[in-house]
Amino acid sequence: MLSAQRKDHLRQILRRDGRVVAKDVAADLGVSEDSIRRDLRELADAGELVRVYGGALPIPPADRPVDQRASLATESKERVARRAVGLIPLNSTIVLDAGTTTLAMTRVLPHGADLTVITPSPTIALAVAEHSDARVVIIGGELSRFSMVASGPLAMEAVQHLAADLFFLGVTGIDPVHGLTTGNLDDAATKRAIAARCTQTYVLGSEEKIGATSRCPVLDLDAVSGLVVDPHDTSPVIGALAERVSVLR
Repeated sequence: MLSAQRKDHLRQILRRDGRVVAKDVAADLGVSEDSIRRDLRELADAGELVRVYGGALPIPPADRPVDQRASLATESKERVARRAVGLIPLNSTIVLDAGTTTLAMTRVLPHGADLTVITPSPTIALAVAEHSDARVVIIGGELSRFSMVASGPLAMEAVQHLAADLFFLGVTGIDPVHGLTTGNLDDAATKRAIAARCTQTYVLGSEEKIGATSRCPVLDLDAVSGLVVDPHDTSPVIGALAERVSVLR
């Protein structure tokens, strides 16, 4: 079987089963696992799937470009945002990551709290300035058109000169096994660097991210202070996550 035929077969399995197990496909087709892994790697490089240990998963909805995510799980994001804002103490410095849930947070930030907000996202910075009286500090760097967030060497250098009390981390995948993941390698590195400069890191877990896995690891679950989830989300995955990290509803 030619590589193009195997890839079509892999696409069909992914649509039908929601996952690909490399060893099973190799046995069914009578080819080596190396051939299947190579096909999966090429499909992942083309943005058609996410490679995981032993196979592949579909691209999660939360891993779409930011303009496509704006209308995804909006009510869940608003509930998570309100719960997250409740964690912010007076007179604190916080970092708001890029993303649609942090954007929802900007609309409910407290006034008169003597708050400083640091962000790598121009969109978040403008929203904070519009909806609150907080001081705004922007992390500079190359702007990713996919996520609309600053990253790269300039951003990494700026992060090393910052310190904050809380980091509200946005990721596109939150999974008990694969941890916290996102879709862009530079974004993942920037998120890790910011977390290292903050006293506490809280992950924002709206419903479309729970149980999803993206291709770039960010942090292990035990490296963060807590996971803020939608109180209406009854996914059994949250129970498994609660065994690894503090879950706040």
